[in-house]
Amino acid sequence: MKNEAAAASTVVDVKAETRNRRPFKALWRRIRKPLARSRVVKQVVASLLANGIRFISFTNPPVKGSHDPRKAIAEHTPAIAALWHGQHILGPTINPPKHKLVALFSRSADAELNALVAQKLGFDVVRGSGGREGHSAKKGGAAALIQLKRTIDKGCNVAMIADIPHGKPREAGLGIVTLAKLAGRPIVPVAIATSRRRVLERTWDKTTINLPFGRSAVVLGDPIHVPADASDEVMEEKRREVTDALNLATRDAYKLVDKQS
Repeated sequence: MKNEAAAASTVVDVKAETRNRRPFKALWRRIRKPLARSRVVKQVVASLLANGIRFISFTNPPVKGSHDPRKAIAEHTPAIAALWHGQHILGPTINPPKHKLVALFSRSADAELNALVAQKLGFDVVRGSGGREGHSAKKGGAAALIQLKRTIDKGCNVAMIADIPHGKPREAGLGIVTLAKLAGRPIVPVAIATSRRRVLERTWDKTTINLPFGRSAVVLGDPIHVPADASDEVMEEKRREVTDALNLATRDAYKLVDKQS
């Protein structure tokens, strides 16, 4: 009995120590459900975050060698902009003013706040899942891809996170490749980096928080086309091509800002 009591006490102590080490995460878990039910609170928080992102973008001028998204828009519209989870926070700020762009966000409660922030930064939003084969339909994935295809058919660019939420980070899923096949339009890898940043190492995707008063870089990869008659083998090849191209663009973006910071 004494051993069992000691073991139980140890478990309690470990849990308490974990909570003390991660106070913000514990607080977020406690308040996120009430936040999700309050439209007013969500709108206020989204506005604060959007203004903060604008400020960070404004205080991070581009370094020499940074690409101009306007050139790619002129050359490839309509196209599918591909970004990685955790590296996309400044994504809305590189979109030229008054240029319509539609972005895909998952239907999860956590993604709802991200979608609100994106809307306040000028994006139109489609909710659904675009990644894991066999799971996308029940999460609105099929409907989301159809809606994005219709958007592209109207001549509008779309943005999509290439990797799958809580899957393997920085490895593209089949969703974005499927959209390119259906729409007949290219995927353009997009990477954004800042010289001042904080990486949240405990997050599954190593989320990078961009900080103000540094330098920024945008790197765009070569467009990737997916044939309308692509077989399963070709789809897999294109998925790996997107993965490699987006990882290369990400490395190049960080090299630019770290070299010139």
